[in-house]
Amino acid sequence: LILLGLRLLAQGFYLPGVAPRAFKDGDNVNMKVQTLVSTETPLQFDFYQLPFCKPSNVVDLPENLGEAIMGDKAHTSAFKITMKKDEYCKTLCRKKYTPQEMGELQDFAILDYRVNMRLDNLPLAEMSTVTFNDKPDKQMQIYQLGYPVGGKLQPEAGQNPDTDTYTLNNHLRFIIEWHPVTDSDMSFGGPSIDGDAGSYIVGYQVIPHSIKHTYRGKWNSTAVPYVKLGTCTQPTDGTFQYHQPQIIDPQEGGEVVYTYDVEWRFSPVKWASRWDVYLQMTDDKIHWFSIINSLVILLFLSGIVGLIMTRILRKDFARYNEAALTEEERQEMNRELREETGWKLVYADVFRAPSLARLLAVYIGSGVQLLVMCILTLCFAAMGFLSPANRGALLSSVLFFFVLMGVPAGYVSARYSKFFKEENHFQTTLMTAMTFPGACFFMFFMVNMVEWYQQSSTAVPFGTLVVLTLLWFGVSLPLVFAGAFMGFKSEVFTVPVKTNPIPRQIPPQPWYLSLPFSMVLGGLLPFGAVFVEMFFIISSIWQHRFYYMFGFLMLVFGILALTCAEIAIVLCYLHLCTEEYRWWWRSFLTSGSTAIYMFAYGAYHFSARAHPSAQVDFLSSSVFFGYLLITCYAIFVLTGSLGFLACFAFIKKIYGSIKID
Repeated sequence: LILLGLRLLAQGFYLPGVAPRAFKDGDNVNMKVQTLVSTETPLQFDFYQLPFCKPSNVVDLPENLGEAIMGDKAHTSAFKITMKKDEYCKTLCRKKYTPQEMGELQDFAILDYRVNMRLDNLPLAEMSTVTFNDKPDKQMQIYQLGYPVGGKLQPEAGQNPDTDTYTLNNHLRFIIEWHPVTDSDMSFGGPSIDGDAGSYIVGYQVIPHSIKHTYRGKWNSTAVPYVKLGTCTQPTDGTFQYHQPQIIDPQEGGEVVYTYDVEWRFSPVKWASRWDVYLQMTDDKIHWFSIINSLVILLFLSGIVGLIMTRILRKDFARYNEAALTEEERQEMNRELREETGWKLVYADVFRAPSLARLLAVYIGSGVQLLVMCILTLCFAAMGFLSPANRGALLSSVLFFFVLMGVPAGYVSARYSKFFKEENHFQTTLMTAMTFPGACFFMFFMVNMVEWYQQSSTAVPFGTLVVLTLLWFGVSLPLVFAGAFMGFKSEVFTVPVKTNPIPRQIPPQPWYLSLPFSMVLGGLLPFGAVFVEMFFIISSIWQHRFYYMFGFLMLVFGILALTCAEIAIVLCYLHLCTEEYRWWWRSFLTSGSTAIYMFAYGAYHFSARAHPSAQVDFLSSSVFFGYLLITCYAIFVLTGSLGFLACFAFIKKIYGSIKID
């Protein structure tokens, strides 16, 4: 009975947006158009912002919150496709372009913009087969999403090579792969269709062409989509007659005829494996090498922390906790204690409240909120719940978990605010709910203003901004107050030593323990531990490829957390040994400086990848650096909180293990 119940549960369980859909022969299949993206610039545009062919009625398809924020909008298209019906040289439309419109098309071709489309939730892609040098018998399919708007025409012999000419891809050959519904599909979660079970769509490819179409006489718009053209045959095999490429002429404008082919091919790939070509790993050895390199850094830091705890501190503990001492030995020990410098001499000041204590408590609460959000998101992603097939699910989950984690944020900030003896509890709670989200929302709004001005498709509509505001004030803020209420009701943190009313004078510090140098060293090792994985993430985003290696990302995130904690402990101990007891903000800034390295690397990536025109365009670069700043600000708060919490536990441990009169 238990097994039967599990089987029935498996049959009825689908992740949202990824349930299979079977099509019968002759069914209409809707092809959707989306966005125009480029690897040369961060600006993204909607498909219909260029003068392409439109249906009589363009319908904007519904989207979730993640899709709305990413600008991943989808619309109906003028393409007409019938299940398993091969068709060639179908006419989409004829467009007459002004010089200005031709110039706009050429600009998009120069920046290598690509058109994104999807069919049955599969993204359109150009596929190519590669062969490995060390394994010539092994081949692998690699993809490039969408198809290019146009390309640069290679100059012929005798032409001026300094004059660039661009062509427009106005003919598309769609290759759609199908797989029949099998009995296993019907038994385990497949569709229930009477009679012909139909077929699944398991592949969606495109081969773009540039063809200057010709036709006889006047253009007969009533014959669309079967206008007879002199440049390709219809409906035999779609072979092309001799033709010239469709040149983009920004001086004179001109006429363009858009056409397309549809080929249906059987594929042995099952529906459950149709995303494998997009998600396959071609460089897993590099990831493992990166993780091993990060583990070496982690072991090095662990060795230093272990050395401090076992060799240095244990000797001090033995000296200070020795009970069987003669009176002479006690007097000698007291004399040495008075003359000795080190972390033991600042025991009465080490828990003295720092300056800007309320702000520190607020940031620690926000850091814990981000930490729990990252852990939950990575766990759900590693279990497969956030598949790229469910568009926008990853970003929606990040927002969902961040909003719900307002409870631990309010609780932690309240506990530390109470420990610092801050009297205005309401102000602390309100700052926790407003400081970090408010800064992120402000930066996001400013970037969105730039995108609105540029008419980019990633510009978030006003309605989505209202939804985000409602989530912030209607859900997150009350949860922060609920957590703070529990935090202020809890007991104050107990510490092993009392604080003197008069602060101890701090001796001059060596230059290598100054705050700037500590931040340089404190951020370098954690960044070195995650550098390779960060390269893959930024490259995937920049190249508009799917990143789905969340197992590796979980390991790297764990290594990052431990590295930040250990480097903060080591530097904190060195500061205490020089009688510098103001460790609160130092521990936060030391590990938080990892974000500075990440921002610098992101800036280098932009300068190396972006088109020269995008680098000098303030509006284009501000979009990239705006989102990079938001991400690095969150990483700064997260890693800084990790360093602070580790140092707080470390200091409580070492001062709680010695006896002080």
